Amino acid sequence: MTRPLTVALTETCNVYREMPARPEEVATLGPRLEDIRRANVEHHVGLIEAAAKRGAKLVGLGELFAAPYFALRKDPVWHAMAEDAATGPTVQTLSALAQRLGVVIVAPIYELAPSGLRYNTAVVIDASGEILGKYRKTHVPMGKNEQGEFIEPFYFGPADESMSAENKTPANISQSPYFPVFQTAVGKVGVAICYDRHFEGVVPSLAKNGAELILSPAVTFGAKSERMWETEFEVDAMRHRVFIAGSNRLGAETPWGQPYFGRSYVTGPNGRPPADRSQANLVLSTIDLDELVGTDPSGWNLARDRRPDIYT
Repeated sequence: MTRPLTVALTETCNVYREMPARPEEVATLGPRLEDIRRANVEHHVGLIEAAAKRGAKLVGLGELFAAPYFALRKDPVWHAMAEDAATGPTVQTLSALAQRLGVVIVAPIYELAPSGLRYNTAVVIDASGEILGKYRKTHVPMGKNEQGEFIEPFYFGPADESMSAENKTPANISQSPYFPVFQTAVGKVGVAICYDRHFEGVVPSLAKNGAELILSPAVTFGAKSERMWETEFEVDAMRHRVFIAGSNRLGAETPWGQPYFGRSYVTGPNGRPPADRSQANLVLSTIDLDELVGTDPSGWNLARDRRPDIYT
């Protein structure tokens, strides 16, 4: 018996063309924030439609996909781009699209919560169009590397326990207030956003709470990040017997000029399935969820043979 699932990941960047020429001019974008959102959502609607035509039943979009990656500088103008994770224009558009196409969509947005706080959030939308719940980024980075700076705490905070109450739905099968897992039409789906992937408790928490597939949307750059990108997901997928789908932004965005290396991929406990990159800005892979059950082909049983009593 097999449970095949074709997963599509987007890897693209801001498509709004009327960006200012210099970073110092970003403040002038205030009246055009909705135009930026609309252009990027329309672009991704086209990608989701293309993926669905090629058999994808789950589509994972990139981190903060409806905007350029603005956290390279402190520019307060972007605060106004945050939106509600249920009633905002992005989620409403994608909910209708998911229902029309019969696909599950994981949509990372810039969230304005009812409390007035802002978060980096991924909304999980079922193939029926139902909004199943959301995951908020739990680790928020600030630092710089040889290519550039990232100042995310200026824009959003880390997840707190308020998300737990908002995720009290039958679809959320997790007992963790920070790491929800959603029973979707295609399987049990969890999310870990970008920086979260580096922390040792994230993937095991999602796996322990039932995740079969973990989506990890990212905006990442720099030499060390690029090296680790090729190994982190593979090791975690093997250790915790899950599939992990990592998407990264691809290209450079005006006016900052910071390049993103893309290289989105899916991996599982037995390695990477073939990736179809024949269409620009899309990566498709077909996985078999039945790889997660039965005897591991290596003969290992890591869950059985762990010795948590000796770990310090």
